[in-house]
Amino acid sequence: MTVEADLMLREAWNRFCDDLKSAGDIAFRETAASNPVDRAGAIRLLSRNIALALMFELENNDPLHPELLHYFDPIRKQGGDNTDALYVGGPINGTDTYRISGKRGSSRYFGVTVVERGNTPWGGGVAGALFGDELETDADGNFELFLSPDPQPGNWIKTTPDSFRVTFRQFFADWEGEAPMEARIDRITGDQAPPQLTPEKVSKGLAAATHWMKWSITYWADLLEKWKAQPNKFLAYFEIENQKIDATPGGRALHAYWILPEDEALIIRVTPPEAHYWAVEFGNYWWETMDYRYRLSSTNSHHAILEDDGELIMVVSHDDPGVPNWLDPSGHSEGYFTIRWLLADSYPYPTAQQVKRSELFDHLPKTVKRITSEARREQLDERRRGVVKRFKW
Repeated sequence: MTVEADLMLREAWNRFCDDLKSAGDIAFRETAASNPVDRAGAIRLLSRNIALALMFELENNDPLHPELLHYFDPIRKQGGDNTDALYVGGPINGTDTYRISGKRGSSRYFGVTVVERGNTPWGGGVAGALFGDELETDADGNFELFLSPDPQPGNWIKTTPDSFRVTFRQFFADWEGEAPMEARIDRITGDQAPPQLTPEKVSKGLAAATHWMKWSITYWADLLEKWKAQPNKFLAYFEIENQKIDATPGGRALHAYWILPEDEALIIRVTPPEAHYWAVEFGNYWWETMDYRYRLSSTNSHHAILEDDGELIMVVSHDDPGVPNWLDPSGHSEGYFTIRWLLADSYPYPTAQQVKRSELFDHLPKTVKRITSEARREQLDERRRGVVKRFKW
C-alpha cells in the first residue's frame, strides 16, 4: 500500500507541476495585451492564483468542515475584484445546517449570497441573499445567521440541493473609518473531526486546483473580450452574457474596455445617482485591479471629488493630469473599468471620450477641479492606511 500511495503522490505532483508549466501559455494568448508590463502582469497573475486555487480545491473545499476565508486581497485577485472589497466565504452543501456567528462590522455595503453550482468557475446563480440592513444584530453588532434547507429563527438563508458556497461581500466606502466583519462558520448538524488526510484527497485536490486556475483565468479574459470588441462603451453583464453567476446583489455593475496609447487620455463623465454605495474600479486585460495600495486606481461615493454641479469627471492618462479623480494605468496599455451602482435610484451609463493628452484640458470644463501635489500625496497615504486596516496586515 505504501508503494502504491507513493506512486500516486509522485504522479499527482508531477502532473501538477506539468499543468502549471503549461498554464504559462495563457499569458501569451494572441488577443492578450502584449507590452512588457502586461506580459509580466499575466505571469504574476498565474502565480498569484496558485494559492487561490489550492484554497478552493484542496485546503478549504470540505462542506462538512468549512472555514470562512478571504478570497482576494492586494496580492491575490482576479475576475474584477472590487478595490473597496473584502470577500469572505466558505464551502457548504444543501443538506446540512450551518451557523455563522460574529460581529457585523461597519462596511458601507454588506451582502451575503448562497451560491449554486453552475457552468462558471465561480458557480451559477444565487440561491438566496441577505443585505446588511436585513441582518438582525444586537446592540454591539453581534449576529447569528443560519444556512439550511429548513426554516430557522432569526437570520436565515434557505439553501437548495445545488448550494455549494456562501460568500460575504463587504464594500468599504471610507477605508479608514469602516471596520470589517469578524465571524466563524460551524456546521451544527455534525461535529466530527475531519477525516485523516489521504493520498487520494491530495492527488484529487492538486488536479482540481490546476484545472480551476486555468479555467478561471481564461474564463474572465474570454468574457472581457466581449467588452473589448466595443471599447469605451459601458455595458452591463446581462447585456453581454446570459450565464448565471454569483453577482453582487442589489444593484448594477457597468463595464467598459479601454486601450490607451501613451500620448492619449480618456475622459469618463457621469452624474452619480442617489445610492447607498457606488464605486469605480480600474484594472488590466486580465480583469485584475491595479495595485490599489499605492496607485490611484479607483474611487467611490466617499472618496470621489465631484464638480459643483454633482458631475463625476475622471481622467485616465499615463501621467498625473492634476485632476482629483485620476485613474493610473500603472504601465498597462489596456484593461477595464467597472462602475457599481448599489441600492441606487437609477443606473446611469457614463460617457467616454478619448483625446490627445496634450489637448486634455481643451475637452474639460473650464471650471474642472484641480488637485495640489500635497493633496495627491494625502490621497495615496489614505489608501495605504485603509488597506492595512481592512486586511489587518
